Amino acid sequence: MPDLSPPYWRPDIHADRRPALLARGRIRTALRLWFEARDFIEVEAAILQISPGNETHLHGFATTLIDDANGSHPYYLHTSPEFAAKKLLAAGERRIFDFARVFRNRERTALHHPEFTMLEWYRAGEGYETLMVDCAALMAEAARAAGVNTLQWRGVPVDPFAQPERLTLQDAFARHADIDLLATVTAGGVTDREALATKAVAAGIRLAGDDSWSDIFSRILAERIEPHLGRDRATILCEYPISEAALARPKPGDGRVAERFELYACGVELANAFGELTDASEQRRRFTADMDEKQRIYGERYPLDEDFLTALAQMPQASGIALGFDRLVMLCTGARRIEDVLWTPVAEPGRTQA
Repeated sequence: MPDLSPPYWRPDIHADRRPALLARGRIRTALRLWFEARDFIEVEAAILQISPGNETHLHGFATTLIDDANGSHPYYLHTSPEFAAKKLLAAGERRIFDFARVFRNRERTALHHPEFTMLEWYRAGEGYETLMVDCAALMAEAARAAGVNTLQWRGVPVDPFAQPERLTLQDAFARHADIDLLATVTAGGVTDREALATKAVAAGIRLAGDDSWSDIFSRILAERIEPHLGRDRATILCEYPISEAALARPKPGDGRVAERFELYACGVELANAFGELTDASEQRRRFTADMDEKQRIYGERYPLDEDFLTALAQMPQASGIALGFDRLVMLCTGARRIEDVLWTPVAEPGRTQA
């Protein structure tokens, strides 16, 4: 039987949760004003999409649209507003943001929820380093709105007003795992599984025989790198290997890495940013490879959004980022888990009574 917590609608439970929920509203208002003061336009991406996204380990919720002729068509609840937002950039918008309700299956932990809020924003004609500056400013704005001087989760504090540390994946792997990561990646982005496996085993990482290069990379990242990130001040972990950046463009001058960074605070991943890939042919190739891998691992694949790929070819150079808004609220309020900052969490399977 599942371990069920008391229902959120019980008056005593709601009274305990209410201060964090009110802080959530203040933080959202403050961030919205921050964007509007910088000439961003708030948009609202449609939730129903042809594809929920084409990354290997993202899992969507499927549904069916019935048309007026009683025909049925497969649709999905989006895992991100990214495809729709980029179509708006192709249409001519320059600075946009969206507090989007998004849906991801197979995800329910202290930091994950099947339905949550993703704050995404995009800057046409501006580099992804600008998003790093945005992240620092937004953490400070959120803390001020919540009335706190420290972000915290599970006893790990971060000063939201301190400038984040910037750390490349290459430096992080060398510092915390004694691994030369880029020695296992060629100039064209091709990875050497055996070379990384040898280095991982030498570093004490346990592997499975069928682990891919990406699996090994993720194990090292989770076990040796992430525990050191976002302590005392936030960390911007940047320059991911190109194979780990499905929608990001290569970094000029080094085809082994991509213009991708992730923001960590209190040991929690808060945001994922790209210098956006606008090569539609390359994007199709990456999506197809990821769906092949998804088929191999999970026995399923999602369709490609051909409309998105067509729009991508017209999209201007841009940078974009997705920030887990609920997680930011958690850190600002000291909440233990994501459900503590959601007004109405999704019902837990197996609940039959309070």
